[in-house]
Amino acid sequence: MTGMTIAQTADWLLARDNFVLLTHRKPDGDTLGSAAALCRGLRQKGKTAHVLENDEVTALYAPLLEGLTKPHPEEGDILVAVDVAADNMLPQVFMEMKNCIDLRIDHHGSGREYTPYELVDAQSAACAELVWELLLDMGVDPDKEMAEAVYVGVSTDTGCFRYANTNAHTFDVAADCAATGADVFEWNRKLFDTNSLAKLRLQAWVVDNLKLLCGGEVALCALPKAVEAEIGVDEDDMNNISGFLRSIEGVCIAALLREACEGSTKVSVRSVPGYNAAYFCEQFGGGGHAGAAGCSIRKSLAEAAAEVEEVLKKWGEAL
Repeated sequence: MTGMTIAQTADWLLARDNFVLLTHRKPDGDTLGSAAALCRGLRQKGKTAHVLENDEVTALYAPLLEGLTKPHPEEGDILVAVDVAADNMLPQVFMEMKNCIDLRIDHHGSGREYTPYELVDAQSAACAELVWELLLDMGVDPDKEMAEAVYVGVSTDTGCFRYANTNAHTFDVAADCAATGADVFEWNRKLFDTNSLAKLRLQAWVVDNLKLLCGGEVALCALPKAVEAEIGVDEDDMNNISGFLRSIEGVCIAALLREACEGSTKVSVRSVPGYNAAYFCEQFGGGGHAGAAGCSIRKSLAEAAAEVEEVLKKWGEAL
C-alpha cells in the first residue's frame, strides 16, 4: 500500500484514464457527493469516468448521479473507492471486484488498508473535503454541479455543521461551494428541514420503545423490520434516526439496531466527544468515526440487542 498526498493523488489521476468510482452500501451524502464531484471533475479534464451503479441509492440523492453512472466495469477500467473505509463496506454486488480496486480516497481513521494506493485524511470531516481539494489540485474549474455534490457530502457528514468533527476547513470548503453557485438553501431544506409523515411516526415509535441505560447517558433502540414496513418508512426516512436518539437530553451515546438480511443486524452508533463510537463498533468488526460509526452483527435482532446492551452497560459504566 502506498499512502499519497493530495498533490500525488492528483498527478496519479491525471496520468490515467477510464475511471469507475465505487460507493459504499447504504450510500449516504458523502460517498455519493464525493463520487459525483470527482466524476464530473475527471470528465472536465478529458477523462472517461463513471460512478458504478449502486442499487441502494435513494431518491433523495439520485439527482447527484444523473448522467454519471454505468452498470459494470469494463476491462482496463481503474477502480477508485470513495468514502469506503473497508472492503466489507462495499455493496454485496461489488464484492467480486474488491481485490481489483486501485485507489481509495477516504477520511475514516479507523479504515482498513485494502488498495495499492490510498489518499486518507482522518482530519477531514468529510471525504468531500478531500475531493474538493483534489479537484482544485487537478486544475479543475468547479461548476455548480460539482459544488452542490461536495456541499451535500460536507453538510451531511457534519450534521449540517453541528457535529464535533466540523472544523475551520469544513466551513472554508462549504463557503467555496456556495461561492461557486451551490444552492445551499435548497439542499439544506431537502436534507435537514423536510420530514415525511412516516419519519415523524417512526420517531414517535422510537421514543416509545427506546431503553435508557447508565442513568440516561446511553440510549438503545431495536427496530424490527415489521415496524418499518407497518409505518411505511423508506431509507431516506431512516437517515440519522440514530442521531435522533443521541439528541435526547443527557444521552452521550446512542445505538440503533435494525434487522438486515435474515439472521443479521445492522448497528448505527452516535456519540458526543469523550465517547468513541468507532471504538465501540470495532468490538463487533465495524468502525467509523469517534462521533458516528456502525457495524453488523450476524445474529437476530433480539440476540444482537441483548449483546449490544450488555456491552454498552459495561462500557458506559467504565467511563
